[in-house]
Amino acid sequence: MRLKQDVSPVVVVIFRLVVWLYSLISYLPYLMLRSSDSQSFSECSRRVKARSISGHPSGPYRDVRALRALTTCIQPGMNTLDRVFESSVCRNPHLDCLGTRELLSEEDETQEDGRVFKKVILGEYRWMSYDQVYKEVRAFGSGLAALEQKPLKNIAIFCETRAEWIIAAQACFMYNFPLVTLYSTLGGPAIAHGLNEAEVSHIITSKELLETKLKSRGTINCLHIIVVDDKLKSGSEYPRGISVHSMAAVKRLGAHPENADLPPSRRPPCASDVAVIMYTSGSTGVPKGVMISHSNIIAGITGVAERIPNLGEDDTYIGYLPLAHVLELSAEMVCLAHGCRIGYSSPQTLADQSTKIKKGSKGDISVLRPTLMAAVPEIMDRIYKNVMLKVEEMSVFQRTLFLLAYNYKMEQLAMGYSTPLCDRLVFRKVRALLGGRLRVLLSGGAPLSAATQRFMNICFCCPVGQGYGLTETCGAGTISQLWDYSTGRVGAPLVCCEVQLKDWIEGGYRSTDRPCPRGEILVGGPNVTMGYYKNKEKNTEDFFVDKKGQRWFCTGDIGEFHGDGCLKIIDRKKDLVKLQAGEYVSLGKVEAVLKNCALVDNICAYANSEESYVIGFVVPNQKQLLALAKRKCVRGLWEELCNNPVIEEEVLKVITETALTAQLERFEIPQKIRLSVEPWTPETGLVTDAFKLKRKELKTHYQNDIERMYGAK
Repeated sequence: MRLKQDVSPVVVVIFRLVVWLYSLISYLPYLMLRSSDSQSFSECSRRVKARSISGHPSGPYRDVRALRALTTCIQPGMNTLDRVFESSVCRNPHLDCLGTRELLSEEDETQEDGRVFKKVILGEYRWMSYDQVYKEVRAFGSGLAALEQKPLKNIAIFCETRAEWIIAAQACFMYNFPLVTLYSTLGGPAIAHGLNEAEVSHIITSKELLETKLKSRGTINCLHIIVVDDKLKSGSEYPRGISVHSMAAVKRLGAHPENADLPPSRRPPCASDVAVIMYTSGSTGVPKGVMISHSNIIAGITGVAERIPNLGEDDTYIGYLPLAHVLELSAEMVCLAHGCRIGYSSPQTLADQSTKIKKGSKGDISVLRPTLMAAVPEIMDRIYKNVMLKVEEMSVFQRTLFLLAYNYKMEQLAMGYSTPLCDRLVFRKVRALLGGRLRVLLSGGAPLSAATQRFMNICFCCPVGQGYGLTETCGAGTISQLWDYSTGRVGAPLVCCEVQLKDWIEGGYRSTDRPCPRGEILVGGPNVTMGYYKNKEKNTEDFFVDKKGQRWFCTGDIGEFHGDGCLKIIDRKKDLVKLQAGEYVSLGKVEAVLKNCALVDNICAYANSEESYVIGFVVPNQKQLLALAKRKCVRGLWEELCNNPVIEEEVLKVITETALTAQLERFEIPQKIRLSVEPWTPETGLVTDAFKLKRKELKTHYQNDIERMYGAK
């Protein structure tokens, strides 16, 4: 999507002349240095990337390099996670592995509205080498065994993303303790459900989560709590019968001579053993525990790694997404398998403008300057909107230069060419927002809008690999090739799996559709997990094994395959609602379109079969809404503005214009909306840690507004 530019034709001609001269001067050396077999982005993107191995449009589709057989492991014989990590340690013992920033100072900062926020000043990253991490992993695993944690007996981790999380996980993999993962933002009932269902006797957590979410609940039924922080309060404050240990104390216990040698009773894991029981975020109800074997994870990370060229010791990954989410866990496992280093962060300290970073000090990404990063669309949508707001505030000259460069680069990318002059002179400062060295940005967790994907490609001067995967497929499914600059698609199947389309007659999707075959997405391969923990009914419903013995998962998502073998997600069975007059509305499609509206930070479309129109709940962009209120001469506090009927009507007009521009049907456009005073965060329980909407919780939260907008009956 081109940006609107109100620029004199003379200025456009001068700009293009300068760029043309630079391109002419630099093109001759490029031709001389270019290898004979190298191809442009456009030539690469036109390649066929996957084919139906059956010849039928329904598939199954495989990557062209995996037509004969799917890939199952990174190296022959490396079929368990402990072996993969040990191999990496042997190759890179002295390289940096895990890094954490030093806390220099912490202070309270009072805001204009009287609220007090805690701000931090952080120092440089302090690194542990691969060899140091391995020794800590071994000591911690030995210490857990000394605390009577048994092989094949579940152990839970309920902790924020940090170096200690991955050390604990590697220890559990090494000693064959199935690791039960829980999101740190889950509510009390969901936490209790996961811990009780998994029947854990040991829980690894942080001091903050122990104080705020575990200790206050009478549902803890365990013997040992291991806190990753060093400083603990008196044990008498905890429930009787529960022993509380610091992680350092457990490692010291494991280092004792009588415990340091691997105990004879240790049972090394095999490929089919459960490595992780990953509880989902509960976007559709009670969290389900997904059983993931060692071989599942290794197959998944093998497929992901194949799409990221030249992975190695020169790469730095920034870890800030929840490690209890399969996207982050898979990304970090890929990095550890290839000798990359991982620097830890959090959403509150990620950027210079993040909420916990003291003004004037640097956020984690500016200090770490990563080359690899994973992000969910919600975060990239925010970056896109924030940068575009800054563009609006630029001087006329700066804004004109930015718009000209943006549209010019978009044209060049479409033809398969790079724009080094624009990258250096115009986009360098924007690129610096993510550290300035990023070479791969992987998007997952939800569909990324075409506008945001194109913006990230252009302004951050790096490819955005949009992927598709689920917890049930170990995060692996498809990822777009880094040289494929098309938007709105999630790429071809990874080399570890295959994808088939199943007709969904009720929704009107068939594999015989033209020009593209469409249907429910089924994923099959060694990355498809073992099923749900203690849930036979859902296992029968969502998983099946074919005649060849291969496991498949029915995703519930609707996709279409393009001629080059790339998949596009177009709908979701659970998001499709039939209105009173018989029209079908895809709520996800409506939301994806309206999120591109500058006034909208987040939106949930809602409809039911007893009504004739769609309604919506909207989290407005504060800066844009305040500007709208000023233009309409409406005054008041933030809450008053969100509840003001005039503002509500004006926002609805803007949303309607966005919907019509995107060619939504009239019946798909929300007819009434409710503006939300508070943003939706995982802490509110209205979205997951990956910022997916929890529709059930949102419906309950806005029930009174639903009745008002539809008219109480």
